Formats: sequence, structure tokens, C-alpha cells
Amino acid sequence: MAGVLLMNVVLVEPEIPPNTGNVARLCAATQSTLHLVGPLGFRLDDKTLKRAGMDYWEQVTWKCWESLESLQAEAWKAEGGERKGAATDEGGSVKGEGRPTFYYVTTKAKRPYTLPRYREDDYLVFGRETAGLPKTLLDENPETTITIPMFNPQARSLNLATAVAVVLYHAIWQVKSTEGTWPVFPPAS
Repeated sequence: MAGVLLMNVVLVEPEIPPNTGNVARLCAATQSTLHLVGPLGFRLDDKTLKRAGMDYWEQVTWKCWESLESLQAEAWKAEGGERKGAATDEGGSVKGEGRPTFYYVTTKAKRPYTLPRYREDDYLVFGRETAGLPKTLLDENPETTITIPMFNPQARSLNLATAVAVVLYHAIWQVKSTEGTWPVFPPAS
């Protein structure tokens, strides 16, 4: 894949092939890496997965992992060691020495996704469509759980691909913008 990879999108135990295909297409469009954490609720050769991703699968940098822990261990090892816990500043951004931060997107958090200060190597983690991320994971990482505010209290959640798009594009805007304006990307060829 040409270009610089911008962000990391993690789907933990995704269940619905078209959602994953749409997220793959989004990752191709934004030059973000897609991480699929098993067990998956479908086979990777599923027709609906391929159809939703269309011909973008060849343009996506993606990896499969047996567990979130194995992904984290590899990410933190590449950046100089395992990371336990995290200190945050007043805005909710994680302070670190260049290590990537894992942000856990959930309807159960209070901190809006707009508060953290994202970096290119950060990971945006999303849970299963029917259950979200495990409560124990959220309880262990309160400083890095974030949410997309919903104004209708009867709405349980957004579609997975929609939620990924909202948070991912905001993170890219933060990382790549200058003085609050959208970055200029090279035109598609």
C-alpha cells in the first residue's frame, strides 16, 4: 500500500461481515491499518464481507490477531516495552513516551471521543456489534474509554461502521490538521 499509515482501527470479535467490509473500505480510504481480533463471527472468505469491501481489500493493510492482548503486546513491544496503565492530562489525553495508546470506544463511557489528543500510532478499539467491549476491559482502562454522544436516550448505539467513521475521521483531523483546518491530501488517481 502506498503512503503513510495514519491510524490503527481494531475490531474485537466482529460478528457482521458487511460491517467489517465497510470498515475495511474506510481503512483503505484513510490509509489506516485494520486489526481484526478473533474469534470472528464469520469466515474471511465470506461473500458479503468481500462485497461490502468491494475491490478495496487489496488496498487495505490488515492483520488478524488471536486476542487483543497479543495485539497490545506486539504494539507495545515495537515501541519499547509493555505498558501498564496510563497517566492522563486535564484534557483526557494519555501521557506517554511515544508509545501508542489504545482508546476503547463504548456507549458506557462518559468522556467524548473529541477530548483525547490522538497520535498517528494510536489504536481505536471497537467491540462486537451485539455486546460491545468486555466490561472488565473497560473497567481496567477508564482513562482511555471514550464515547460518541447520542442525543436520543432510546438509541442504544450507532452502527459499527458509522461509529468507526466518526471517531477515525476526528482522530485523523486532529493528527493531520494545521490550525484547525483539514489537511490537503493528494487527489486520488
